[in-house]
Amino acid sequence: MTTPLPVFRLLLAIGAGLMLTALPSPSRAQNVVVMVNGDPITDFDIEQRSKLDQLTTQKTPSRQEVINELIDDKVKIKEGKKYGVDPGVSDINQSYDGMAQRMRITPDQLTKTLETKGVRPETLKSRMRAEMVWGSLVRGRFKEKLLVGERDVAQAVQAQTGDKLQVEGTEYKMQPIVLIAPRGSSAAFLETRKKEAESYRARVGSCEEANSLFRSTPNATIRDAVTKTTAELPEPLRKVLDDTPIGHLTAPEMTKNGIEMVVLCSRKPTMIDTPKKREVREKMYQEKYEKTQKAYLDELRKAAMIEYRNR
Repeated sequence: MTTPLPVFRLLLAIGAGLMLTALPSPSRAQNVVVMVNGDPITDFDIEQRSKLDQLTTQKTPSRQEVINELIDDKVKIKEGKKYGVDPGVSDINQSYDGMAQRMRITPDQLTKTLETKGVRPETLKSRMRAEMVWGSLVRGRFKEKLLVGERDVAQAVQAQTGDKLQVEGTEYKMQPIVLIAPRGSSAAFLETRKKEAESYRARVGSCEEANSLFRSTPNATIRDAVTKTTAELPEPLRKVLDDTPIGHLTAPEMTKNGIEMVVLCSRKPTMIDTPKKREVREKMYQEKYEKTQKAYLDELRKAAMIEYRNR
């Protein structure tokens, strides 16, 4: 995905009270600097985007850098309209409100804060619109090209960490069951409860049966289903689940809560996912995205009619 507007930087800049110059005069605003496919970019646009960039990055961009950004935005918006990607006012306002919420201020406060820095809210919304359009276009048109193969991810993880290459694993869906035994219960009582658990094991043949039985059984509880993968479970528990027929209960175990079992709802092959794999997958996707969007934008700029008037 494209790099979003760095909200935290905007927040820091606002908090630091960055001083920016006042809005340009109307006469300056009418000075057209570049025409992009018949759409003008004025001195006012350039000065506004420059101030916004200073506020969000705390760096002063060159005039040409700002002009290039604005040209890119014009090109992106035009391409979006070609494919019917054109966010409405409500969509943009929703994104603007979301930014304010992340900054823990109201939209009105965000507007006032921007204005005190010499930035019109429409300047920020215009940038948001271009990025919304561009993200949708790139992900929509190049969906297949942006796919990251799981084997490629696993190989990259292996190259980085030396971990054994393992692509496939198992996903277990299960529901914990507890036959409640009050603390301090006698050994005889616990033994009775354990025998009850064994009798239940003989009766249960599916998750549906387990839910029906234990939701109506006194001093027993069945918890919500949980899903875990091979990578998330210790070897002993994986072996128990692998040896348990689907729909049946694991052997009862004594715990501080009472007699506990697990009903195995499903067991199926899946792709093992770990924090490291997610990190590598995201990085690989980002690299593909950046390369793809850059080539796409370069192609559109070459085909665009860009005419400089006053620089």
